[in-house]
Amino acid sequence: MKAEEVRALTADQLKDKLAELKKEQFNLRFQKATGQLEKSSRINEVRKDIARVKTIARQKAAEAKA
Repeated sequence: MKAEEVRALTADQLKDKLAELKKEQFNLRFQKATGQLEKSSRINEVRKDIARVKTIARQKAAEAKA
């Protein structure tokens, strides 16, 4: 997911996307623990996507207050 795609989302959509990514992260960690994870690089991708969504959500919140 690119930053441009995330910036196009509304605040509610960002919350939904964050919840979706956290659920995916949990599932990936569970798969890793049980030895079923095929693509281990996906864990890092999801972590970075979560950080990206949180950062842009924080930026939008700051803009709304200003």
